[in-house]
Amino acid sequence: MSESSESRFGEFVAVRRHDGHVAELVLDRPKAMNAVSSEMARSIAAACDALAADPSVRVTVLTSSNDRAFCVGADLKERNSFTDDELRRQRPTARACYTGVLELPMPSIAAVHGFALGGGFELALSCDLIVADATAVVGLPEVSVGVIPGGGGTQLLPRRVGAARAAELVFTARRVRAAEAAGLGLVDELVEDDARGAALELAGRIAANSPVGLRAAKRAMRLGHGLDLRAGLDVEDAAWRTVAFSGDRREGVAAFNEKRSPEWPGE
Repeated sequence: MSESSESRFGEFVAVRRHDGHVAELVLDRPKAMNAVSSEMARSIAAACDALAADPSVRVTVLTSSNDRAFCVGADLKERNSFTDDELRRQRPTARACYTGVLELPMPSIAAVHGFALGGGFELALSCDLIVADATAVVGLPEVSVGVIPGGGGTQLLPRRVGAARAAELVFTARRVRAAEAAGLGLVDELVEDDARGAALELAGRIAANSPVGLRAAKRAMRLGHGLDLRAGLDVEDAAWRTVAFSGDRREGVAAFNEKRSPEWPGE
């Protein structure tokens, strides 16, 4: 997949565009193994805001520039320097970082190479799909340092693996290596090496589809999750109505009948 451009969001975050419609959000604080400082959290949130506002982005892939870690979580050296009031004031900054990834309107994929621990794994859990390679080690060790997973982990992990399995993983604070992580459903696709390459390849396949359809499907699945079936079907119906009369739907049907690849208008 060819790379066309890069934008920086502060010192520690970059966004690269690939083949026009795939965006790569790069965690780029390699000397700290991408530990999320307040500055980095603000940059992640800003990058997500920019991506969410760009209708040309069909898929976002979250990657790391570090060869040993996806992200090791919160910057505990910074946290150790905070007073209680400073920690309280920093909380909205941290939340906006994780919420920014979680609320990306297009499909999102995390490419996990090496350690994805604590807030780092929560960034991955905030994506729709997680691709990992054999180096991956994931976990939510927060209770071992006197806190809880506060970047969405207590809510996202049970939705992914069930309440009892999530409880075991959170309460023990244990680290899970790649093969077991795949078996437990902590990651969705396990490759031998190059999680980034595999995630970008998957993103390319997804991005070939209707951008209107992709965003509407994600919205329906996210909003419908946890509702009773009737309410969920109403959510689905509302999402269907946003695509049924779109230019993408007209182009998709025409391309199918004309036996050609669609050229999505994205509206």
